[in-house]
Amino acid sequence: MPYVTTVAFRRAVRALAALALPALLAGAVAPTEPSGPPKRPSLAGQLLIASPDMRDPRFDRAVILVVKHDRDGALGIVVNKPAGERPLAALLAAIGETGAGDAKVPMFLGGPVQPEVVLVLHSAEYRGAGTLDVDGRVAVTGSPQILRDMAAKAGPQKSLLAFGYAGWAPGQLDGEMERNVWFTAPEDPALVFDADRDKVWDLAMARRTRDL
Repeated sequence: MPYVTTVAFRRAVRALAALALPALLAGAVAPTEPSGPPKRPSLAGQLLIASPDMRDPRFDRAVILVVKHDRDGALGIVVNKPAGERPLAALLAAIGETGAGDAKVPMFLGGPVQPEVVLVLHSAEYRGAGTLDVDGRVAVTGSPQILRDMAAKAGPQKSLLAFGYAGWAPGQLDGEMERNVWFTAPEDPALVFDADRDKVWDLAMARRTRDL
């Protein structure tokens, strides 16, 4: 099973303390030329399911929640590549704070782009500084305040920490969809947060709404 080293873990959590999520979303897929109208409706809030013919080993049997998809590109978080758990106390210690007891937080390899950055994917009832609502049911936060709130039992009901993300340049994801690289399925919080990670790809495939 993949894992996150202690050094990488500390570096990523420190990066969370300095992260401005809107800036990340803008910079991750910054266009290199003037952007035009999107080729297809936004896939934000949808699941991308890697086809069995996926040639990129980084996305083998990957299920990705699309956070952003517009004329400037796309950003998503892989939700079925677990990388172990860490105590919430260790997360806070990495940014120079204490507390949280023995509660543990699941960690995931969110994608190959900027693995030194942590994003917290969570249920949408939580709102805080740096929170981006995805579809009214799930949201993403890039602020250390969410860790403090979780320690105080005022955080989201469901959450996972993602190291890195998947990013696409303008038109890139649209092109991959045209080449039948991905299936799609509606986002389901139970699938994102609760299902056995070894079964997420199979479960998502069973719910796909776009055949190749």
